[in-house]
Amino acid sequence: MPESTPAIVQRMHTLHALIFDVDGTLADTERDGHRPAFNHAFADLGLDWHWDETLYGQLLAITGGKERIRHYAERHATDIAARPEFEVLVRDLHAAKTRHYLRLVESASLPLRPGVAALIQHARQRGLRLAIATTTTPENVTALLHATLGPDAPGWFDVIGAGDIVPNKKPAPDIYRWVLDRLALPAENCLAIEDSANGLRAAQAAGLRCLVTPNDYTASEDFSGAWQVLADLREVDLDAIAAPTISILANISG
Repeated sequence: MPESTPAIVQRMHTLHALIFDVDGTLADTERDGHRPAFNHAFADLGLDWHWDETLYGQLLAITGGKERIRHYAERHATDIAARPEFEVLVRDLHAAKTRHYLRLVESASLPLRPGVAALIQHARQRGLRLAIATTTTPENVTALLHATLGPDAPGWFDVIGAGDIVPNKKPAPDIYRWVLDRLALPAENCLAIEDSANGLRAAQAAGLRCLVTPNDYTASEDFSGAWQVLADLREVDLDAIAAPTISILANISG
């Protein structure tokens, strides 16, 4: 009888940091925050555009607010998109939208999703580092953290990657690579937390494990390859994730 060789044992990479997406992951900001803010901005600048919940759900396939405005105009308001000053209009619309969004956030009308605050606090207690990787503006991130977690909350995050600091937005991996570079950590020691297929693809392309927590807008998307898919972050067992573990890969007969 041939002797069996010992099982191959691999120590899993220890978790050192959580990297959070913001919109749709930390809070349901898209439907109840960004969407009405866009509509207020359209009215401010004399446009008769209106993005209802269904249309906005479709527009979320386009990552980035300015990109979303361009996409909509090029398909539904071609006369406006053809104007020489169109890019100035896009910039002004996005600035007005940001002002309206910040007012909504500051009114405390956009609570965190279930389990988010507890997960962040647990991670801090364990000594895990925190970071953010998002396409929303830095002002939006800071306002949401202030309003939901308190004035010190932005300081809990070692790195906040937001807005236009990288050339390509999700599903490109640029923002995650930017954050990893500033954390000075390899991807295998970090866990990305996302809500959408675009975010998942961005994290995967950067070499990250990704936990997905879908919302009403993203629930039907394809999350193939996600490390875990959970209804909300109350289901996260951080002790199990963060603890060093071993896995038996094979038991090969000689």
